[in-house]
Amino acid sequence: MINRREIIRTMSSLPLVGGLFAGLKLGGNNTFTPAPARRDYFKELGVRTFINAAGTYTAMSGCLMREEVVDAIMYASNQYVNIDDLQDKVGARLAELCRCEAATVSSGAASAITLGTAGVLTGTDQEKARRIPTDLSGMKSEVILQKSHRIGYAHAISNCGVKIIEVDTPSELENAINDQTAMMWYFNNGEGQIGREEFIRIGKKNNIPTMNDCAADVPPVENLWKYTEMGFDLVCFSGGKGLRGPQSAGLLLGRKDLIAAARINAAPRGDTVGRGMKVNKEETLGMLIAVENFVHRDHKADWRLWEDQINHIAKNASSVDGVDAEIHVPDIANHIPSLKLSWDETKVKTSTQQLREDLRLGHPSIQTVGSNEHVGITTWMMNPGEERIVASRIKELLIEASKT
Repeated sequence: MINRREIIRTMSSLPLVGGLFAGLKLGGNNTFTPAPARRDYFKELGVRTFINAAGTYTAMSGCLMREEVVDAIMYASNQYVNIDDLQDKVGARLAELCRCEAATVSSGAASAITLGTAGVLTGTDQEKARRIPTDLSGMKSEVILQKSHRIGYAHAISNCGVKIIEVDTPSELENAINDQTAMMWYFNNGEGQIGREEFIRIGKKNNIPTMNDCAADVPPVENLWKYTEMGFDLVCFSGGKGLRGPQSAGLLLGRKDLIAAARINAAPRGDTVGRGMKVNKEETLGMLIAVENFVHRDHKADWRLWEDQINHIAKNASSVDGVDAEIHVPDIANHIPSLKLSWDETKVKTSTQQLREDLRLGHPSIQTVGSNEHVGITTWMMNPGEERIVASRIKELLIEASKT
């Protein structure tokens, strides 16, 4: 005769029924008790979570990692490896996926900029690596960039102790090059009079390495190899944005010799500018799996989902009299369906800033971006279904403001 325990074991092996028993455990006298609930750590700490209708902003914790990435991180957390061995193997695989000579995982795009700059300065000379940023004797000490590209992220270049030279035009760039010019840096999202192709041409003409900061420039997936194939010697990407990898990881792609030099300046080597930019084994493996997942994804299906989500929010918002919902795809970075909401404040008596604040302080909290002219919304960092909550809440607030 089959006993109770055997019946339960048989039932729990079935896909559907097994799921019903997943949260239960067998107690004394064959009774079932619920498995301990998972701790709500953020709630314990008093840290409020939110629906991300804004995008991949570092201050908002970037992205949610793909399930495959989390699995890889958990796998790596239970085993020891040699960090350099792992970077060797992961770098080789990343180079295949990203169609470049070589690659390495950094602790974010800003770290990739610093390590790439340091590698250009030192080559594979470890003695030079030990002297950055306080003593650049025997090394070139200037990096040229367009004045319009002098943004906060350029500080990652200054970390190496170099002098930054600003230019506006191609002729100014040519004239600024001298025997101390180590590198030319390009901000992919920046405007300016020198386009990418001209920038690369001048760099190659003068044998000066060029770096492109593309931190937020995937999707589209083709950008992972577009800029190295265009001729940039080094290209940087963030891991915790469109790639949906670890927030504190990034990619440095490019020439084999420069990637090898960058790694001389990186952890686990201690006496280097990059020692504090450590990448652990979990993030290194997680970054690889994030790129694998991204390269092989059905990007058309992702796009259809984002369009459906953004259309749903736009339809709900624009159903309120006086509200305009403009769907667009940004020309620079975050090339995904996005929404700009604006309205006639004589009909909807609230400001864009007030609506954003009401969304942020509501339940659940919803984070957006925008300006005095519009509220900006994206859906690509939402969990499926959250767009309905956002649409309902926005419509509710706009209707309330119409009644005042």
